[in-house]
Amino acid sequence: MNNKHFPYFLFLALIISSCSNTRFLPEGELLYTGAKVVVEGKETSKKERKALKNQLKTLVRPKPNATILGLRPKLYIYNLAGTPKKEKGFKYWLKTKVGEPPVLYSQVDLEYNKSVLQNFTENSGYFNSRSTADSTRRGKKASAKYIVNPAKQYKIREVKFPNDSTIIAVALAKTKLTSLLKEKDGYNLEVIKQERIRIDVRLKEKGFYYFNPDYLLIQVDSTVADHQVDLLIKVKEKTPELAETPYKINKIIVYPNFAIGNDSVKADSNAVTKYKDFTIIDSENLFKPRIFDRALTFKKNDLYNRTNHNLTLNRLVNFGTFKFVKNQFKVADTTGNFLDAYYYLTPLPKKSLQLELLAKTNSANYTGTELNLNWSNRNAFRGAELLTISAFGGLEVQVSGQNNGFNVYRFGSEANLIWPRLVAPFNLNSPSGFIPKTKLTLGYEFQNRTKLYSLQTFRGSFGYLWKESDQKEHLLNVTEITYASPQNVTALYEAKILENASLGKVIEKQLIFGPTYSYTYTNTAQAAKKHTLYYKGTIDLAGNITGLTTGANVKKGDTIKVFNVPFSQFIKIENDFRHYLKLRGESQLASRIIVGAGYTYGNSSEMPFIKQFFIGGTNSLRAFRARSIGPGSFNSAPTTVNSFLPDESGDIKLEINTEYRAKIYGLVKGALFIDAGNIWLLNENSEKPGAKFSNKFLSELAVGAGAGLRFDFSFLILRTDLAFPIRKPYLSEGNRWVMDKIDFGSAPWRKENLIFNIAIGYPF
Repeated sequence: MNNKHFPYFLFLALIISSCSNTRFLPEGELLYTGAKVVVEGKETSKKERKALKNQLKTLVRPKPNATILGLRPKLYIYNLAGTPKKEKGFKYWLKTKVGEPPVLYSQVDLEYNKSVLQNFTENSGYFNSRSTADSTRRGKKASAKYIVNPAKQYKIREVKFPNDSTIIAVALAKTKLTSLLKEKDGYNLEVIKQERIRIDVRLKEKGFYYFNPDYLLIQVDSTVADHQVDLLIKVKEKTPELAETPYKINKIIVYPNFAIGNDSVKADSNAVTKYKDFTIIDSENLFKPRIFDRALTFKKNDLYNRTNHNLTLNRLVNFGTFKFVKNQFKVADTTGNFLDAYYYLTPLPKKSLQLELLAKTNSANYTGTELNLNWSNRNAFRGAELLTISAFGGLEVQVSGQNNGFNVYRFGSEANLIWPRLVAPFNLNSPSGFIPKTKLTLGYEFQNRTKLYSLQTFRGSFGYLWKESDQKEHLLNVTEITYASPQNVTALYEAKILENASLGKVIEKQLIFGPTYSYTYTNTAQAAKKHTLYYKGTIDLAGNITGLTTGANVKKGDTIKVFNVPFSQFIKIENDFRHYLKLRGESQLASRIIVGAGYTYGNSSEMPFIKQFFIGGTNSLRAFRARSIGPGSFNSAPTTVNSFLPDESGDIKLEINTEYRAKIYGLVKGALFIDAGNIWLLNENSEKPGAKFSNKFLSELAVGAGAGLRFDFSFLILRTDLAFPIRKPYLSEGNRWVMDKIDFGSAPWRKENLIFNIAIGYPF
């Protein structure tokens, strides 16, 4: 067979295999190929008919077998797998996980579907509509057709709320302004149901704890005018008195050591602690009473409301100390309309020890493994403080980069202490369910870069974390200290420093201290939104107060040292903005832009290496090796193969990424992407011509494109990307676009340009 005819042969084979699906049907059965819904009639507009048709199509059941270009590959795979001999193995997996059983026409109930469509049409205000159902058979396949003829839609003429003087009627009337039922809107039963829920939510905020939507009646009067209705909202006559009564809070009782399964609790008089408006029953005295003052939003004589109810539960859960949180309200045994609030809290085990073996990747194309030993105490000082101490060790190797062989060995330890409050002379009342926290971190890491050098790093920070809402989060480190000290610098690396003096910055002793602040906004958890955003802004102010008070000025030779090490003085700002656009099905367009800049003054002439910007790699410009691009049009690539590739850094960064993501099959998803960006220096560097930021920065952007697969295993996402450059900033002006040189058939081109990345998780 001629190769040029192969695609046609393959297409024909697919069609034949698709048709052969009907061979496997049981005797007398037909393959159901789907339903067509037609909405017709002259009493409704074209726009109304189109909207109604789109809604009705989603209601028809069952759904036919999935098709691609008219073929049914999942059904074919199901038939191809045959009957597995046991409930495991490849055939069983192929049939049950990849394949899809045939949808038979015998599963279709025409009359039931017709009634569903009829009811939906009537409930949407098209009273007295008509509908019919029929089927068509072609060979061993059958389809259904439903025709709906809606009458003219009824509109809302008036919405009437109660106007008497009872407590419940007055409360109902006050909810009218935000009613979902609007005059001149079409009658819609679903909106009426939502209105009952809305009213119930509003009443819960006004003390009506025992009220629920079923106590509301919305009467429809369709006799008031031609194709118009009046809606009368009222409370049902048999509504219990409890539901019509607003309640206030009386006693607040907390059981912080409650055992699940107890039908009743008995309080030892010695275990009862009175603290402000709370009664705490804790025989083991596990917790300091003040932690509940920060979590429980109700106070004695407060009017019950659902917001404070849920807020309290969320805060108790977010302590991270309790395994179960249960809440109960009971009518108080006292004069007046009062509720007693009970909180039953089951603590998690106080101490735990965990051993983890991790696989990891990073932006420098290094892949490796790490062993972590974590010890934690969830109530270190009886204030729900979380103390964690961890020890770690790991190995990282570069499997697809020019630094292959220059492996990284690392080990260290870190201690974190988190208080569920602000350890500060000020207070911060967050309206969210997340309690503001204070965090203290101390850490040490020893890193050995084989054949190059070793580096010891000591870190410490003290700061505050708080969430303004589900979308907004703040992190303020009052101080963040980093001290880095090199060891065991090899002759190879010293020789490289003679060739490239900037490599010496990597092994300089560094002392960085000062406040940092970051703000994060995201609404990506809102699955119903078509457009979602993520933004993180960070500012790093290192050594500013110390530099200003000491008069440090490196340009004049007035360098100030702390512990015989010059401290860094700079301002660094970085912005990371992401936008996600949901498309049809499970497809998505994800975009990101990163803009950052660092400026040194006073005691520093250059940004410390670990605080500079880098670009390229698995989570950045995927068509270029990690940290190999820039700065500017400077080319740092070594002349010899397998020679050590230095990490290039800069003071300014601009990066733009766009990625189209779509589901291919089952757990496999695909992506097409394009990345662009570069880094630059603020000042001239004679050893790096073209590195300084200028008004030509756009002409110095590196651009790459590629495609990838994502394997979504639910517990992790394994990502593979294959990318290639389409613009190289280090080439001469006028020759930087290299799209005309793309040649996938050329082995030398592939070796020089194709970059394979493997990573865990999405790049952004």
